[in-house]
Amino acid sequence: MKILISFSLFSLLLISCVTQKPKTSLVQKWIDSTQIESNSFVGIKIFDPKTKEVIFTKNEKRYFVPASNTKILSLYASLKNLGDSIPALKYLLKNDSLFVSGTADPTFLHPDLPKSKTYDFIKNSTAKTIIFSNANFKNEVYGSGWAWDDYNDYYQVELSSFPIYGNIVRFKKTNNELSINPPIFSDSLFYNQNSFSEIKRKIKENVFYTNTKINQKPDFEQDIPFKTSAFLFQKLLSDTLKKEITLGSFMPNKEFKTLYSLPVDTVFRRMMQVSDNMLAEQLLLLAGGKYADTISTYHAIKNIQADLLEGVPQKFNWVDGSGLSRYNLLTPEGLVFLLDRMLKEFPKERLFSLMSVGGQVGTLKNAYKSGVPFVFAKTGSLSGVYNQSGYLITKSGRLLIFSIMNNNFVGSTSKIRKKTSEIITLLHENY
Repeated sequence: MKILISFSLFSLLLISCVTQKPKTSLVQKWIDSTQIESNSFVGIKIFDPKTKEVIFTKNEKRYFVPASNTKILSLYASLKNLGDSIPALKYLLKNDSLFVSGTADPTFLHPDLPKSKTYDFIKNSTAKTIIFSNANFKNEVYGSGWAWDDYNDYYQVELSSFPIYGNIVRFKKTNNELSINPPIFSDSLFYNQNSFSEIKRKIKENVFYTNTKINQKPDFEQDIPFKTSAFLFQKLLSDTLKKEITLGSFMPNKEFKTLYSLPVDTVFRRMMQVSDNMLAEQLLLLAGGKYADTISTYHAIKNIQADLLEGVPQKFNWVDGSGLSRYNLLTPEGLVFLLDRMLKEFPKERLFSLMSVGGQVGTLKNAYKSGVPFVFAKTGSLSGVYNQSGYLITKSGRLLIFSIMNNNFVGSTSKIRKKTSEIITLLHENY
């Protein structure tokens, strides 16, 4: 009888393995047919968090440049360390003076986010003197390994303790007139006979150059990071509030209170769907605020790794919040592990609402056909890099976690993007 039962169990196990094998072969067959590996280093892990079944793996323990897949780490740290609302600033009202210290909140007067109550709080203060200090900012304005020649591009904004206007200047054609916001930079744009097709800032100054060709572009819009400094912040805040701002040098202490700005998911959603680097970097700094008043990317990552990322199969080589740096190195297995942990700790509906949605919104809007969405994920791209990691709902109703990482290819990113979306669609239709 025992022999018969053992044989039956063995037969069931054998049948199960046989039935799974064709689907596993299906993934490998697709890889072979597309020849995606001929011009790329590919890493894949596909996992069923309910059954704990590993559907498919390939180079899953190898390290890859994650690009904006790094934002998954920043999201997790922010979900864990920030409450329902973003800590906007720390303040102390003493006698007739309001002492203000930044927390790294990126939302203040950000042109693409709703208005927060921070502006009204400072504007309506009865204090005769407003004193601002950034003594708690112990960070470089750029992340480790960032490209110096991207300083003029919207995606590489300088970091600061109290960003204002998103730390960018927005040049935009409105009613055939070029508007400049913040208006304080209106006298900083000069026309000359250069060959620039857009606007270029001097690398070390807030002086901008262009030529008259931009006047021929009816829908012209360009965001350029401005060169940050405490003195510029003082000038911008004073000009905006029509109040005198004084610079000080103090650290917030236990007497300081915290003012909160926007709901966190409003900021998380834009970071993940639009892949906003500035928000990712500043949110990482905010998440590090749980451990110290000092604002530092290095210390934020060090403390988050020790506090929140125990058990990761391959330790993340993590250096910034956005993924701009190629020093970041993650594995498909590590990303799947973290996505699985997030699913255990936060409601599925909330996580899905924060991600790019295939065929619907964000960086995956055009990567999948519209209709009932089945992909909720984060993309990541640099030259020679394209990745997708996130959650997948199959036609049979299974929830799968996946990470597909492509590195070291030459040529069009769009081709790799298309192939990556093809394999996700294949999984959706066959599992």
